[in-house]
Parts: sequence; structure tokens; C-alpha cells
Amino acid sequence: MATYYGTYGQKVQYLASDPSDPQIGQVWYNSTSATLKVRQEATVNAWASGGNLGTARNTLANVGIQTAGLAFGGENGGLRNNTEEYNGTSWSGGGNLPVGNAGMGKAGTQTAALIIAGYAAPGARTDACNEYNGTSWTSTTNYPAATNSLNGCGTQTAALGIGGDKAGSVTNDTHEFDGTTWAATVDMANTRANHGAAGPQTAALAIGGPGGSAGNLVESYNGSSWTAISNLNTPRGSFGSAGNSSLALAIGKVPSLTTVELWNGTSWAATTSMANGREAGGAGDVGGTDAFIAGGSPALAATEEWTGIEVQTKTVTVS
Repeated sequence: MATYYGTYGQKVQYLASDPSDPQIGQVWYNSTSATLKVRQEATVNAWASGGNLGTARNTLANVGIQTAGLAFGGENGGLRNNTEEYNGTSWSGGGNLPVGNAGMGKAGTQTAALIIAGYAAPGARTDACNEYNGTSWTSTTNYPAATNSLNGCGTQTAALGIGGDKAGSVTNDTHEFDGTTWAATVDMANTRANHGAAGPQTAALAIGGPGGSAGNLVESYNGSSWTAISNLNTPRGSFGSAGNSSLALAIGKVPSLTTVELWNGTSWAATTSMANGREAGGAGDVGGTDAFIAGGSPALAATEEWTGIEVQTKTVTVS
């Protein structure tokens, strides 16, 4: 019969209290509580309330991770130039955008973010792009065309700009940014606007979008070509998206607004709904298995945090 020692090469520790920094897979016996315990990963897939934005808005952008997020731009009584930084508990003011912007693409992190095109004024598309260094925004190379309702993903120095509305026509354009120059790359199979995007430049997803031909269609990008993959269960647009090619979220904006779908690298499935219905909310990338979404229509300030997998100490029981 196999033993724990024979399998793992170590004995179960006999301790008076739980270790301060147990590792995943570590097993020990707590003599004080007379319990056998193990450190393990557990699937949670749950939403929890976070701190409210200082300025409620929709059609904003979020980047970063749950404990180091960024929210910028959006609309509430006009285009906003607000930037706010999130520490996992509360939002605080960052450096303002040069001008108000909404419906833009985005990429990067809290201290190295990128705005891609969008609206410079109500109804007026822009090709302007700006970079954030954790303190202030500066202009960088313009996008190849004035475009709104596009999306972006990747990093400040290795980003994608995907789809959007260019001169009143929804496109399937894809452009790569290397931190200095934008270059056209292969087009998507489907035109998209108000869609989702997730992942790094060479392993990205373009998700749904009611504008154009996409609907519930999803494509993956490997750095040189787009490939159709499993569809969303429900067509959606003007929603939040976060993640990468093996773990992604499509958040909000279908008839119930609170619904969320989870991509596991093979297929999409409904997962736990949010508390707040959201349209045109931003979403921060999945960092490991955590994400957040802030804002939305009509002019929400609420933030919600998603935990996919959590490391937990569990008591071993026998039934």
C-alpha cells in the first residue's frame, strides 16, 4: 500500500499550530485542534465588492491586476479625463489624461498603460495614443486611423489594437505596437466593434461584439494569424473582458447585464454572476486567476473583484 512518505519523500509534520507560510501540497497534523490539514488550490469563481471609483462613469478603460489596477477616461455628463489607481481596497487619483476620452482601446499595467484612439470629443474619433508611467500621461505614436469602439490588449511596448469603427465603418483591422511604431498585421475574419479583447500580443483573443459580423464569435491570435475558436454562449457587446488565451472572462452587457462567461482554453461556460448589472464597464486583466471590473452604464462607481482559484488551508475529513 502506498504511503504519504513513499509517494512524496517526506513525513506528515506534527505541529502545535498551523505553519505561517504553508506551500501548496503541504500536509500537516495540528495537535492542538486534532486535525489533519492540507494547503491546496480551490476553485472559487466568486465576485466580491471592492472600493468605489471616485468618479462614476461608463465607456472607461481598466488595466492592471486586482491589487494594482488603473481606470481612465469614460463618460459621465461628457468625456472624462480622470485617471484613478486601485490598490485592491480603494481608488485614488492619478495623473489626468491630456483630454477626455471614451470608447478607446487599452493595454498595459497600472504603471505602464496605453490608450489606443477612441473619442476626442462626442462623435469625433481620434487616432491619438497616450502612455502612462504611473504618474502622468504623454503622447506616443498615433494609431494608423482615427477609430472608436475598438479594443486592445498586451503591454505598453507589445500591444494589439483590434477592430473598431473607422470613418463610420466597422473593421476587422489588427495593428501591432512595439512601443514606438504601429504596424498593420493580418485582419480578423470578422468585423468587430464594442467587443472584448484579452491576452498578450502573441496569444490574444477577440471576443464577441455586436458591431459588424462577430456577435458571439471568438477568434484567437498567435502573432501571425487569427483562428476561429469556440463561440460565446450568448452574443454580447459593450462588455468587460479580461484574461488570456487559456483563462478569460466576458463580463456583463447581455439582457440581464450581470451575466459572466468563463473561457477555460477550450470552451465558454456561464459562471457566477456579478451583483451589479454593467454595460460599457472597464475590466482589469486576469492576474493569475483574479480580475476586477469598475464603472459601467448608467455611470456606475461600483467595483467588483473576481476570484477564480484561491489557495486555501483545508481540514481533511473522512466520511
